[in-house]
Amino acid sequence: MHGMDTIVIGGGQSGLAAARALRDAGLTPVVLEAGEHPAGSWPSYYDSLTLFSPARYSALPGAPFDGDPDRYPHRDEVVAHLQRYAARLDADIRTGARVTAVRADSGGFIVELTDGTALPAPSVIAASGSFGNPHLPLLPGQETFTGQILHAAAYQTPAPHAGKRVVVVGAGNSAVQIAHDLADVAAVTLATRAPIRFVDQRPLGRDLHFWFAITGFDRLPARRADAPPAVPVLDDGRYRRALAAGRITRRAMFTGFADDAVVWADGTREHVDAVVFATGYRPHLPYLHALGGVLDSSGRPRQRGGISLTHPGLGFLGLEWQRTPASNTLRGVGRDAAHLARHLARHLKAGRSTRARAGA
Repeated sequence: MHGMDTIVIGGGQSGLAAARALRDAGLTPVVLEAGEHPAGSWPSYYDSLTLFSPARYSALPGAPFDGDPDRYPHRDEVVAHLQRYAARLDADIRTGARVTAVRADSGGFIVELTDGTALPAPSVIAASGSFGNPHLPLLPGQETFTGQILHAAAYQTPAPHAGKRVVVVGAGNSAVQIAHDLADVAAVTLATRAPIRFVDQRPLGRDLHFWFAITGFDRLPARRADAPPAVPVLDDGRYRRALAAGRITRRAMFTGFADDAVVWADGTREHVDAVVFATGYRPHLPYLHALGGVLDSSGRPRQRGGISLTHPGLGFLGLEWQRTPASNTLRGVGRDAAHLARHLARHLKAGRSTRARAGA
């Protein structure tokens, strides 16, 4: 552990981008990943997941995807990309290392693991993502609903739902992709609070992310990180065609559950076998509760641009709209990581100078 500057909690896309940026800033990171492989939550996503951005716009810094840069990588390709990236990093990455608590200690931190290990660190980056904290709304009658309720985090494949009646809740990319996945085997309705907003995947013959890059959209300053704007669904036409053909129906959000049914806004009841909530995630940072004041009452970090407002030397990566619209994406997290690494390098340098003067 001699010479280590920063502990990075999480070995997914954010943690790996952090390790690269810290090395580039002259720091020595140790990455702690709770899972068996440095790929974060990607291996747990549903089987049919495909990126909405082409490979050329979806790689971590310094390591483009192999193959056709204009294809849309599948989940398993992303997992392989992250694992190759980790293997090429000159960083200490420890898998099976689940963090239970981070505590303040003499101007730095102590990071505690499930096996009882306690690691000292001058600085810490929380990059564990939000997959472990899916947001599941609570509606009237939900506790006694006799059908299946699951979050998109638990959805894997349409096979268990073959021949059944399924409602998918949500109007974002994941909700629409899951509904389209299910439509081959089940009767599917999308329940949304507002009409679904579609955006052409390839306006003027170029992928939308090409236009994001040349217009600078991906670098726009963030809005409030705790209130990200609604993101429209990127579509090459397949989803709108499915809705138009009746393969997927769309209705205004239901108001509650009743036995084996959902209750629609007009008061009608409809038998439903399963409801899939594609309702997003919330930051998953339970290990930071020991640092008083670092999280607000909703569990969100008090931060600006990924820098803690309460604890010098503590940073965050992978938050939605942390600095830009692309902060919580493969294509954007590298810029946030570089920004945070430069800040931590300055912070650690200032701390060393202060200690040197005190010892003089």
